[in-house]
Amino acid sequence: MANVAFIGLGVMGFPMARHLVEKGGHAIAVYNRTAAKAEAFVARHGGRAAATPAEAAKGADFVFACVGNDDDLRQVTIGADGAFSGMEKGAVFIDHTTASADVARELAAAAADAGFAFLDAPVSGGQAGAENGVLTVMVGGEEAAFDRAKPVIDAFARMVVLIGPAGAGQIAKMMNQICIAGLVQGLAESIHFGQRAGLDIETVIGAISKGAAQSWQMENRWKTMAAGEFGFGFAVDWMRKDLGICLDFARRTGAKLPVTALVDQFYADVQAMGGSRWDTSSLIARLETK
Repeated sequence: MANVAFIGLGVMGFPMARHLVEKGGHAIAVYNRTAAKAEAFVARHGGRAAATPAEAAKGADFVFACVGNDDDLRQVTIGADGAFSGMEKGAVFIDHTTASADVARELAAAAADAGFAFLDAPVSGGQAGAENGVLTVMVGGEEAAFDRAKPVIDAFARMVVLIGPAGAGQIAKMMNQICIAGLVQGLAESIHFGQRAGLDIETVIGAISKGAAQSWQMENRWKTMAAGEFGFGFAVDWMRKDLGICLDFARRTGAKLPVTALVDQFYADVQAMGGSRWDTSSLIARLETK
């Protein structure tokens, strides 16, 4: 059992923190910008609610965070009353935010200067993966810190992989998002095409999902896409944030992402339709309006 802290109790962070208590058996302190969420967590799962990230981090062997973006991450780490000011020497900060490789490297350097470790550890698997404790975690950082942290992260993950040095976890997550963007657009076009042709979509998917076209997106999203229901996962606003990170990094490295850039613009169309909070499978809605 370890002393842990968790900063950010959103749709991902809340169940991840819960698994640290229920499966990991760890003593936990939690912080959330909306204090009521931290209080609700403690009422259900125990531990203590902290007034600031720094207070949550005090005495913790491992401090976890899952917040919105680079700015949010800086605020809860190196901002006023940020966790870094409360971290113990030799502790490990594990960041599950999907953020840029730049901020991961910046915070890893700041942590090293202060005498503790930083791991960038974005996740894949969505809200369902967090709820069920079966996330995939892609980690950047030092191997010694990773080896210490992995048994703790295992409480909410089915796969935890050290990708490389600081920032490598975030780059791997961007590769993940690039794959998803193309897959969802292809699936949207396929279902739209079949519907216009008058085919029974369930029958077709039952057949092609057993062949080379199979994907997680097909298995988990075809039915709601065909029904025009988009309240089941990762929001368009967050996907555009992630694709923006991908495209910015690509410009600086000379990588060519023509399909990703196109799908990013398709998501901008969905936002313009009022679908900012729809899940990423809502690309099919755009096709129905053209």
